Amino acid sequence: MRGVPGPAKLDGVRHEPARPADGCPKGLNSMTTILVTGGTGTLGRHVTERLRAAGHEVRVLSRHTPPYAVDLREGGSGLDAAVTGADTIVHCATSARGGDEQAARNLIAAARRAGAGHLVYISIVGVDRVPFGYYKTKLAVERLVEESGLGWTVLRATQFHDLVLTVLQGMAKLPVLLLPARVKDQPVEVTEVADRLAELAQGAPAGRADDMGGPEVRTFDSLARAYLKASGRRRAVVKVPLRGAAYDAFRDGGHLAPERAVGKATFDEYLRKRFPATAAHR
Repeated sequence: MRGVPGPAKLDGVRHEPARPADGCPKGLNSMTTILVTGGTGTLGRHVTERLRAAGHEVRVLSRHTPPYAVDLREGGSGLDAAVTGADTIVHCATSARGGDEQAARNLIAAARRAGAGHLVYISIVGVDRVPFGYYKTKLAVERLVEESGLGWTVLRATQFHDLVLTVLQGMAKLPVLLLPARVKDQPVEVTEVADRLAELAQGAPAGRADDMGGPEVRTFDSLARAYLKASGRRRAVVKVPLRGAAYDAFRDGGHLAPERAVGKATFDEYLRKRFPATAAHR
């Protein structure tokens, strides 16, 4: 599906799509104003850096960073101020506390009022195949973006190295590292995803862009052992079979994109940067 504007269906009401005066985002081959939601986060800060380096005026929207300190779940005049005059919006914001769908509705409504030409959204590989709660939310937001009436682009990526490390660090707080049995992962370097997202933000709406996966599909067991070695920690590793539709989908690789293993930096390379002292003593 291409990301050209079509009749929007927000809250059951059909609207004519909002367009800039020339019918396309002004960001094509020119310096533009770009709003990055979640612009201080793991991905958003790298996207912001790249867009500014390319010469664009970049506004950063986050809950606690002025001048655009806005909770997207609440919306309001602060959101309208952030969106007004923005040619392109890159939506990286998400919340572990929920509310992403309402946040997207508020953002889309403000973008339509402001006449933004391009909405770019970062999603996750497998949101349409893995019945996991957060994945269901990401898929619902994708559909809101597609039906927004705005020009749109959605990029799905596999999980970042950073998230895999965070999960393993949490698991390693126990004396035994318990892992889901027969599950693999394909982590990707966040800065590489930022490169691609910034590239898409500077182009025309592309609809569903090609998925972006990390360079290697590895068992979670091998990722865990690599982390323990890199960090110098010692833990027994036990693989535990689980039950449920989400686990079955993860075990079957619904969250992987081996045919789109376009990432360059491996998890081992990432670990060497995160734990340089340990790497130096090997």
